[in-house]
Amino acid sequence: MATDRIKKVCVVGAGMSGLAAARELRREGLAVTVMEQRSDVGGQWLYDPRTDADDPLGAAVPVKMHGSMYASVRLISARECMGFSDFQFVPRPGAAGRDARRFPGRREVYCYLKDFCAAFGLADAIRLNTRVVRVAMVAPPRNVKWLVRSVRVELDGGEEGVSVEEVFDAVVIANGHYSQPRLPKIQGMEEWSRRQLHSHSYRVPDPYSNEVVVIVGCGDSGLDIALDLSSVAKEVHLSAKSVEAATSTPAVSKMLANHAGMRLHPQVDRLCEDGRVVFADGSCVVADTVIYCTGYRYSFPFLDTTGAVGVDAGGGRVGPLYEHTFPPALAPSLSFVGVPMRVFAPWFFEAQARWVALVLSGKAALPPEEEMMQAVREHYRARELAGVPAHLAHAIPVVDRSEIWQFVYRHSDLPRMEDWKVELFMSSLLNSKDDREAFRDRDDDTESIREGQRIWRRVAGAQYEAACSGDHVHADDAEALAGAPKPPLPAPCQVSTMN
Repeated sequence: MATDRIKKVCVVGAGMSGLAAARELRREGLAVTVMEQRSDVGGQWLYDPRTDADDPLGAAVPVKMHGSMYASVRLISARECMGFSDFQFVPRPGAAGRDARRFPGRREVYCYLKDFCAAFGLADAIRLNTRVVRVAMVAPPRNVKWLVRSVRVELDGGEEGVSVEEVFDAVVIANGHYSQPRLPKIQGMEEWSRRQLHSHSYRVPDPYSNEVVVIVGCGDSGLDIALDLSSVAKEVHLSAKSVEAATSTPAVSKMLANHAGMRLHPQVDRLCEDGRVVFADGSCVVADTVIYCTGYRYSFPFLDTTGAVGVDAGGGRVGPLYEHTFPPALAPSLSFVGVPMRVFAPWFFEAQARWVALVLSGKAALPPEEEMMQAVREHYRARELAGVPAHLAHAIPVVDRSEIWQFVYRHSDLPRMEDWKVELFMSSLLNSKDDREAFRDRDDDTESIREGQRIWRRVAGAQYEAACSGDHVHADDAEALAGAPKPPLPAPCQVSTMN
């Protein structure tokens, strides 16, 4: 692909990863158009009380309603561990409606992303209420360009008007992976006449007042929704793949002790027409509602690459992707930002976006196609030998915890993550395993975390305000914020309770 002129790049999605991509591409002088099907930026952090009322399981592909955020969501990672490298996620207690807590609610993240968009002047590049319905190659296999077809979206999610087709030199897919539900296969699901839904369609606890609710899955969303329902439901029954694994830390046991109407069971064996939910150990309950907190599938129904890249049958792996970003046969004109899981976000996505922008601008080069494919095969083999389940194909640190750092420092010039932030993350993780309900409000920081936070509040706060006002942070302050040795044992970090 020629690099002697400004390229036209289409970014699909204006969530956290899409905004990161737009900012980095613009910094490299590329002409960027971001297409976002919703009415504002923010991706999943843009809360929508509506659901797919006719499809509460989210079985249709694609789902009608993109949003999967429930009202009570609070971060499970401290705000200090989140944020763009030059636009930290600092509290803004003086701003109306803002949440200054270390583990704020969903709206605070949305406001932060809105601030980021405004600070870096991205709004004029974003087309809201614009759904991408097809992305396909124009002139394969060499000198590839991409035909992008889009339509306007109505308030109810329906499409309006005629479609628009445009040709771009490159496309960055950044539409996220928390929209298309991954559903289990349980005997009797199709015949069960009572209410069933995926957590994708859960918003508030009120509709489940005085009900018996079974929650399938004991991940972050399953535990949070169970706690959300505990104040209104008659009974809440948690179903785990492994009761032993679910109770391996004190958190679940404390939840059960604190809430008399909450019970833990092994996985569901079958659903019966009379309303019974039968578990693997033979026990059963008569339930009003079953909520499947079973995660999400990768889904790109608009993408047509004639088989060059796709999603596996289980919906857990996008591939082949070199370093979770570039499909070797179509690189660099097609790339993905935001596929990885269990990473420091948006810091990791910022690094991905930076790499894509450098490659598209000609400042960085990719290996030959066959070399990239060989790296993909070796990556697959390593994870297979390590016994990594298919749905964790893009969970970066599952095999090697240092892979997060290796990627960021190999492909970008982003500042190194400070030791105290890693320490804070690890302590928060341990606290969450001890007490799921109270860990976010604990105040047991070490002195190294307290000192790091003091510097962070001063420098990052000034950095945030400077970015919003168009000024620049003094070089010494920027160095103080970023200047820390590389941590020897990096750890994974999730940005929400959506897994």
